[in-house]
Amino acid sequence: MRDQSKQIVNDVLGYIQSYSDRDSLSTELDPEFNKLALNIFRFQYERNSPYKLYCQRCRKSPLTVKRWQDIPPIPFQLFKEAALACEPVDEAEAIFMTSGSTNKEKRGCNYHATLEVWDASMVPPFKHYVIPDRDQMTIYVLSPAENVNQNSSLSRYLSIAIKHFGTKDSVLFFDKEAGFDMAGLAAALRRSEAKDEPVLLMGATFAYVHFLDYCREQELTFKLPKDSRVFDTGGLKGQAREVTADELYGWFKEFFGVERELCLNMYGMTELSSQLYDRTIETRARKEQPCFYKIGPAWTRLQVLSPDTLTPVQFGDTGLLAHYDLANWNSAVGILTEDIGYQTVDGFVLLGRTKGSEARGCSIAIDEMLVAQTRR
Repeated sequence: MRDQSKQIVNDVLGYIQSYSDRDSLSTELDPEFNKLALNIFRFQYERNSPYKLYCQRCRKSPLTVKRWQDIPPIPFQLFKEAALACEPVDEAEAIFMTSGSTNKEKRGCNYHATLEVWDASMVPPFKHYVIPDRDQMTIYVLSPAENVNQNSSLSRYLSIAIKHFGTKDSVLFFDKEAGFDMAGLAAALRRSEAKDEPVLLMGATFAYVHFLDYCREQELTFKLPKDSRVFDTGGLKGQAREVTADELYGWFKEFFGVERELCLNMYGMTELSSQLYDRTIETRARKEQPCFYKIGPAWTRLQVLSPDTLTPVQFGDTGLLAHYDLANWNSAVGILTEDIGYQTVDGFVLLGRTKGSEARGCSIAIDEMLVAQTRR
């Protein structure tokens, strides 16, 4: 990496290490967040030509932008159209790609000159929001991990979760050749019942839908040990069928015996380098009323923008979500999504996607794979 990039990386790592136990609602950190965000914006404007062109079209530059809120968030679709990177893409340590569920020939790419920042951004929030009450858990993974797909940010996420927080009994149940080993997972869940040791299930949302279909066919239900939890990520729109969140969490209780307060949805995007989480388990661990809003770590911020003007809406009003992520130092610090939601004093609420937007994401890709598997 170039010296300027190394300095930015060191600055971001220093921020993450200093505030690894804080969240995006920590307003006392706003001056420091603002300073670093503006430094990264200036760096990206100078080194990332497609992003500079976009900013110029928005009539924004480091000379005119004085607050992180005024940094133009780049639409996530542009990751499919241009190489958004400050460091040379042919020197990237990793390239994370979108699923390409609507167009296999055109996939969004997020180039990571080093994975050091991405990894540092993932580990502390996972501990804080997923297992705040313990050091390790037995983790059962329903979706492809890094041994199956090295170009998936979710796959790396799942692998790191096991590496840092999984016990020796943790298992990956998705194989490159055989696909999802549902019978193996069912047998492992039965063994966990017998040992009375809590487990953490992790996977894309529609991986669960297919496994629950299998459980119905096999007439299987489980009573997982106390403090077991279910982690899902991705959307609820799939090519197989659509499922509501209430249905899914009802099935988690019916088939796994896991209450809603021990279920957690993680919000992640290939185009971002940090993840956002339901606050259910975190608030429960503090013996507070479970909070179902989402939140991010201290190196992220959120703006809710009007779909018509892309200007901020009034606090609490509904609009498009724009995420700002200091860990996204090599591409664009601000990402404009097609997700609709609103903010509260305790986090934000994700309502869905804009009407007519394309279905995308890890859950869709895995749904396609599992539909193909059942047809073999």
